[in-house]
Amino acid sequence: MILFVKLLLAHLLGDFLLQPTAWVNDKEKKTYKSPYLYLHTLLHGILAMVVVGEMAFAKWALLLALTHGFIDFLKLHFQKNKTKRRWFIVDQVLHLLVLGGIALCYHHHEIVFYGFDNRFWIIATGILLLTKPTSITIKNSISIWTPEEHNDKDDSLENAGNYIGMLERLFVFFFIITGHFEAIGFLLAAKSIFRFGDLKEAKDRKLTEYVLIGTLLSFGIAMLTGFLVQFALLQAL
Repeated sequence: MILFVKLLLAHLLGDFLLQPTAWVNDKEKKTYKSPYLYLHTLLHGILAMVVVGEMAFAKWALLLALTHGFIDFLKLHFQKNKTKRRWFIVDQVLHLLVLGGIALCYHHHEIVFYGFDNRFWIIATGILLLTKPTSITIKNSISIWTPEEHNDKDDSLENAGNYIGMLERLFVFFFIITGHFEAIGFLLAAKSIFRFGDLKEAKDRKLTEYVLIGTLLSFGIAMLTGFLVQFALLQAL
């Protein structure tokens, strides 16, 4: 299981944290003619090798990189503006299936990387999952309900919503793995108080429902991730 966690960590790094928006835009515009498609593919192979830390994994890292590039090519070729959300989900599911398949086919029993034990990889993957990957997933999931007026008249700080969401999910995550469940209710109540004034002044039911869905999704994913990490930590003992 720990090999899959390491490969998932490398995937999160390569697909979200180390892929600039300029790369994404260029790939969507030029598809297979974009040099960033091939650079992105190479990056995934390198990250997999570095995270796994074994030369014997080289051929599997090459396979991972090639399949990743092919899946991305299919998404870029077939997606339209109206189907981006659907293809984003398909793309990520296919990547996860490939990671799972490689983890099952690779038969080395013990992988040691710079002295980090299994708990480090499990917690690090959980933390990364709750940052930008979850923000993008939530944004794509509720994009069909985005209030048009809210997009045009948004005087909030740039990307403030994303960072607030990341922070609240990380707080919930650490509250769960440390056993402080009562703090989650306090955090949710505090956010509700701060948000109440803005939503009351807006007098927009659609905006209120949009914010509520996003908040509940954010807290739900954070709680689910926390419980899954707790379970994985128990299995790693």
